[in-house]
Amino acid sequence: MVDKDRIEGAGKEAKGSVKKGAGELTGDEKMKAEGSMDKAEGKVQNTAGKAKDKARDALD
Repeated sequence: MVDKDRIEGAGKEAKGSVKKGAGELTGDEKMKAEGSMDKAEGKVQNTAGKAKDKARDALD
């Protein structure tokens, strides 16, 4: 079973990538920075979910 943090993290990473790309295309530095932050936050959440999955698998 996949941890919900992995799913939510992957979604945030994707959203951040799109937002960052849109900021780059339009020259909107604020949107670009927000996209980078969303992407980083998603990566951290995804990594936490992976750690939870590994811990759960080790207990099984």
